Amino acid sequence: MKYILLTCLLFLGTNVPPLNQKVVDYLDTVIGKKVDRGECWDLAAAALDHAGAFLDRSSQKSIYVFGKVVNPKTDEIFAGDIIQLENVKLEYTKDDGIYTENMAHHTAIVYKVLDKNHFEIAHQNTSFSGKKVGVSEFKLSDVKKGKIIFYRPVKK
Repeated sequence: MKYILLTCLLFLGTNVPPLNQKVVDYLDTVIGKKVDRGECWDLAAAALDHAGAFLDRSSQKSIYVFGKVVNPKTDEIFAGDIIQLENVKLEYTKDDGIYTENMAHHTAIVYKVLDKNHFEIAHQNTSFSGKKVGVSEFKLSDVKKGKIIFYRPVKK
């Protein structure tokens, strides 16, 4: 019985869709490096291109379209999903302090799923990693206002 349980545990979290896995594989090659111009959306565009996934570049939209919209309240979020943040305010505690971050228009990629509402995200053009790709924690519970859209990569 313990072998069955161990086998089941080994397969948990391995159901990442193939395009998402290609996005994550790309991220592994660029962490600590500047992608294209170093803008946040440049990372998503390059990762999706590497994966052979869709990106809507057809017009000057204020919100980019990176694939199929997924809802973190009802859908499973996977590493490799893209996050678009619009007018988002985060508040969180760290090292006995309360911190606030504002993101008027920012794009990131889920690098790891730590639990249903807690992720490591890869992004660039940030205060902590500048124009290079860095990884930071992101909790949905820290979002105090704004709009967050999760996208699942889809084939071109």
